[in-house]
Amino acid sequence: MKKSTRKLQVILGSHIHVPYGVPEAEFERAYRLRLKPFVSALYKFPQIQGTLHYSGALLSWVDRLYPECTMSIDDLVSRKQVELLGGGFYEPQFSLIPLQDKIGQVEMFTTYLRKRFGKKPQGCWLPGFGWEQNFVGPLSSCGMAYTFLGEESFRLAGFTGADLYTPCLSEDQGKTIAVFPAALGLAELFAPGEEAAAPFLNALESLAGELPDAGSRVVSVFPDPCRAMCSAGEAELYWHCFFQGLADSLSRFEFTTPGRFIRGRLGLRRAYFPSSTERRYLVDFPEANGLYAKMMFSHMLINQLRGDKPRKQTAREELWKAQGYDTFCPTESGGIYRGDLRRFAYRSMLEAEKITRETRAFVPRLMNFDFDLNNEDEYLLQGERINCYIRQEGAGVFELDYLPRSWNYMDIFARCPWGQDRNPPVRRASFSDMIVGEVHPPLLSGEAGDIAALEKALTTGGGKIRRCYEERFQLEDMDKTRCRVDFVLPEGEPGPFGSIGMEKRYHLRKDTLTVTYTLSSREGFGENFHFIPVVDLSFAGDSEDQRRLFVNGAAVPAATKVPLNFTGVEILKFQDLENETVINLNSDKPFEGWIIPAYYPVPANPDVSPSYQSTCVIPLYRVSLGPGGSWTLNLSVKFTH
Repeated sequence: MKKSTRKLQVILGSHIHVPYGVPEAEFERAYRLRLKPFVSALYKFPQIQGTLHYSGALLSWVDRLYPECTMSIDDLVSRKQVELLGGGFYEPQFSLIPLQDKIGQVEMFTTYLRKRFGKKPQGCWLPGFGWEQNFVGPLSSCGMAYTFLGEESFRLAGFTGADLYTPCLSEDQGKTIAVFPAALGLAELFAPGEEAAAPFLNALESLAGELPDAGSRVVSVFPDPCRAMCSAGEAELYWHCFFQGLADSLSRFEFTTPGRFIRGRLGLRRAYFPSSTERRYLVDFPEANGLYAKMMFSHMLINQLRGDKPRKQTAREELWKAQGYDTFCPTESGGIYRGDLRRFAYRSMLEAEKITRETRAFVPRLMNFDFDLNNEDEYLLQGERINCYIRQEGAGVFELDYLPRSWNYMDIFARCPWGQDRNPPVRRASFSDMIVGEVHPPLLSGEAGDIAALEKALTTGGGKIRRCYEERFQLEDMDKTRCRVDFVLPEGEPGPFGSIGMEKRYHLRKDTLTVTYTLSSREGFGENFHFIPVVDLSFAGDSEDQRRLFVNGAAVPAATKVPLNFTGVEILKFQDLENETVINLNSDKPFEGWIIPAYYPVPANPDVSPSYQSTCVIPLYRVSLGPGGSWTLNLSVKFTH
């Protein structure tokens, strides 16, 4: 094969994103170990050109705390050494967010870059290289001339050989955008060492020898070898050695920018790429679908605002903060598994909802509405201070918002209650009820080692269990003006305790949600059992400086990750120190049971500590029903500052 006499073109990029809402320490680490070392080293080698994409959330943080770094980036832009990539300001999951929000986020970031660096971006970054063909229109309308996709997307679109190193043109509804292939395999060659650039340059040398007309080909690579480095000094030494190696190779390769490479280039092959698979996370993770459903509901509320454009825009910008890529899918650092990310997303969406309410006096109401987008109604109790959303499966509460603090206390990540393996998995809810025959005596003395052991023992106790949370309750009555909804679980279901019927009433009044249970037995049947209505509450964390617990007025020392066993409980009081809120869980009948903090690991990365999800309250009531008898329980959740 004849070698080209022209140099192989190389686009060297740097992409770093930190999810909006994570602790400051994560921004600091990304800056010191990844962003600053790359920018500082590149600045010393003006002959090396490249492209930078730092998300709006990260870049604005750096500009606020380390303006000298953004001044260096400004200099790199001014001397045309780098191009800045635009995109969504909060690194959104483009495939999931409404069209209006796609355009709004891209324009917000474009405006920020233009004002801060005096240059409008020509291209944009797609988080996770996610793609749907209908992206072309909004990106093109926002002035984006090019973007990047992984080489696997090019293969799926029919590209092979040398075409994997050539940009193409993609079209939708008459709009077009250029798409560069990103060499993800080459990015893995970047590893610390004395000969930092050698593996990468050797691979480029091989490509230059194999590709016909190498001068018209381009290799786009976005390495991030410093993610795992322990010190800023180590990262700075690596990038200095790396760029020195690149500078020594300029006789063989030409480092360029995507805008310069694509400018005036004609005859690009047209391509249509298959959609990425991000939407599958809405099925694999019901918690992600819950966030998505809340986002679409918030979007609808914002669109209903009339006559106040500034307020509408403020609400939209709050909603955009909740649309980050990491919030909806698993990532190396946790993503959807991270309670802090989900809680921040809910907080932003609730802030947006509160803004939509400020235009008028809010009247408490009950709505039946397909909130979860599952083709059946959920029941939305909306008060001035509390939202309570209920589904028919189990008649469980899947969202409980305390609006004065913009906090969803039902933001929980867990597989189906009690660890059952259901496919697809089911989103966990509070007031998830069970009727159990026996409970092993060791459990009553608090000897369970962890939540998994306790849950397993409960569900195998004596072999007789009725999992009411898996059954579909029927709507019996609803009073929209008094914010009350009644459900019924009929008698006669096959299986254990099928002779037991259940009525379940939710009533929302000011700062209090009351749940009233009435259990009854059929004529001719008597039953002795334990009734267990499980309640989860999600706090910022489980340490004593985040939440405190009082049982019947007595303080209980925090015992992180350890189940606590109690008897004779009538009032549980939680002090949520993060939100300066007190939550009282009151029962009109004393109960015994457990309080267990729930943690969840990141399956793909065992090095990441399990994330706190919720504090699970498992009350246990001993019930004895004679034939045709009934038993009533009132539970209430009251919020105060």
